[in-house]
Amino acid sequence: MNEDKAKGRFDEAKGKLKESAGDLTGDPALRREGREDQASGKIDQMKGHVKDAIRDLKR
Repeated sequence: MNEDKAKGRFDEAKGKLKESAGDLTGDPALRREGREDQASGKIDQMKGHVKDAIRDLKR
C-alpha cells in the first residue's frame, strides 16, 4: 500500500467518526467536516490507485 492509499483510508475513517459525532451531538458543521474528510480520503485513495497503475505499466 502506498502513502496516498494509507492517508486516504485514515482520512476516510476519521471522516466517518466526525460525521457520526456530528449526528450524535446534532452539530451540522461537524457532520459536514466529516463528509469532507471522507471525500478527501476517497480522492487520496484513487490517487494511490492511479500511481500504482502507472508504476505497473512502466514495468
